[in-house]
Amino acid sequence: MGRVGMVSIDEVRVGTIRETNEGIRFQYDEEWVANSGAPVSLTLPVRAEPYDSPRLGPFFENLLPEGWLLELATTKLKISKDDAFGLLLATCADCVGDVEIRPLSSEPEQ
Repeated sequence: MGRVGMVSIDEVRVGTIRETNEGIRFQYDEEWVANSGAPVSLTLPVRAEPYDSPRLGPFFENLLPEGWLLELATTKLKISKDDAFGLLLATCADCVGDVEIRPLSSEPEQ
């Protein structure tokens, strides 16, 4: 299975984002859904069903560095500019806003 990231809001885990054979899957944790937690974005309302996309998707893409920061990140981290998921895992543990994404070892698919 592909790479997996833990998605948090203010250091509280809300879900996971993972690479799949079809693209990218973001899914809220059952506990977050049951407790009616806040969404990571208005475009990703809290629900039990996963969000599947052939690519990263607008909300998560907007967390990535741009311009000179992208150049610096790809050079220093040795990550291709075409590896949006890799950049997300490498640079979004402390990105702008309340949402954080940290790499996880592979988890069983939900």
